[in-house]
Amino acid sequence: MAESRNGKVKPKEIAERAAEQMQELLGRQVEGVTGLEKDGDDWKVTLEVLELERVPTTTDVLGSYEVTLDKDGELTGAQRTRRYARGEAGEG
Repeated sequence: MAESRNGKVKPKEIAERAAEQMQELLGRQVEGVTGLEKDGDDWKVTLEVLELERVPTTTDVLGSYEVTLDKDGELTGAQRTRRYARGEAGEG
């Protein structure tokens, strides 16, 4: 994993690593990163995952997952926090 000049892992690398590991774990496409937070030595990353593809795509079912990674970028925990239709407005 790439490190910045000060020897710390870059946030972009953490986000990419989280997406890769969750995609591999779930076997589903990660649509994007919606949150990233450093918590001590760990990182909390929120990912949007395509759980069910439908036609039209506005009715796809997405899941929001909060994952934690250690300082080396290894997945240490994951949980789905929300499931919703792509076209759904607002938080819920």
